[in-house]
Amino acid sequence: MSEKIPPEVKQEIERLVRDLNYHCYRYYVLDSPVISDEEYDRLFLRLKEFEEKYNYILPDSPTQRVGAPPLDKFEKVRHTEPMLSLDNAFSHEEVREFDGRVKRFLGADDEIEYTVEPKYDGLAIELTYRDGLLLRASTRGDGYAGEDVTRNIRTIKSVPLKIQGVKEVPGEIDIRGEIYMDIEEFEALNREREEKGESPFANPRNAAAGSVRQLDPSITASRRLHLTCYGPGAVKGVEFRSQWEFIRWLEKARFPVPAIVRLAKGVDEVVEVIREIEEKRRHFPFETDGAVVKVNDFELQRTLGVKTREPRWAIAYKFPAHQGTTRVREIIPSVGRTGVITPVALLEPVRIGGVTVSRSTLHNWDEIEKKDIRVGDTVVVERAGDVIPHVVMVIKGKGKTLCHP
Repeated sequence: MSEKIPPEVKQEIERLVRDLNYHCYRYYVLDSPVISDEEYDRLFLRLKEFEEKYNYILPDSPTQRVGAPPLDKFEKVRHTEPMLSLDNAFSHEEVREFDGRVKRFLGADDEIEYTVEPKYDGLAIELTYRDGLLLRASTRGDGYAGEDVTRNIRTIKSVPLKIQGVKEVPGEIDIRGEIYMDIEEFEALNREREEKGESPFANPRNAAAGSVRQLDPSITASRRLHLTCYGPGAVKGVEFRSQWEFIRWLEKARFPVPAIVRLAKGVDEVVEVIREIEEKRRHFPFETDGAVVKVNDFELQRTLGVKTREPRWAIAYKFPAHQGTTRVREIIPSVGRTGVITPVALLEPVRIGGVTVSRSTLHNWDEIEKKDIRVGDTVVVERAGDVIPHVVMVIKGKGKTLCHP
């Protein structure tokens, strides 16, 4: 039973919806986020809690839809089955709570079998094959309709243009995956852009998204993009019984699959695989921000179904933020496209989560004074959610100069 909503709570819900929709626009439409994924997740969870407690849901609330409106640069394509987002877990305990919810919903006492794989940080894509040939490639968009980027995706060498290597080829199949860029290739691309006087990409995910969303396919072709495939959409002509069976079929059909896919019987094994992926994360050539846990049996997936925004049969475990310690070499003003001057810290290069960081946003001049950041200071730098690095705190040292515009 919902409680009567106080005016201040109503205002807070309206503010959260407004802020989240703005950040959704920055992330999905502009490919230029201004907050970390972790901060967005916190705001989203706060909104969901208010909405459930007070039964006050605005029509444009991000909890009522998937993703954000697709761009108008390309022809829009409707997905036969929605490309849903995943609920997040930020601790092993929350993964165990997810397992408990699955068991309660199914009325199961036995251990559930799951698959666990790295969560690639790239651009979600759907590949549609008809009679074994690539018919269309589309972005996730708002989950119901995306952009037709077929000409660009065809330039990526890891994308099969024809299904081969398997006896049974579906009459039609939608294969979901991620387009991504390796960390070293991302850094090389940013060096090239800076040499040309162009703005660097914030992270490999944005570089992949920006590369796919090019009207000229030759630009996409010039970028070294990769594909990994991890799930089916609509399928006609072949029946898959489980996620594990589908991954094995993908391998035989010559599709790239995640670097690690493990079967786990019960939540204890799930947590062990998550630990394994987190340990190996530093050695991956690509960026990963978590691990995806899925109920293996497709019949159980269908029984569990979906909530408004996400399936009940899967969850994304998010890794803690990357941090590193380095020294501030210089603080300079950076002029953005709109003329706004933002302070940037030039750092002694430090490796954080597989990426070499040599600069960090300081957001605004008030933040520099608030955190007392000075040239020569030793600072803790964080890539929370693997977006643009920012200075978390100063380790008191020999600060010399405070720069102002």
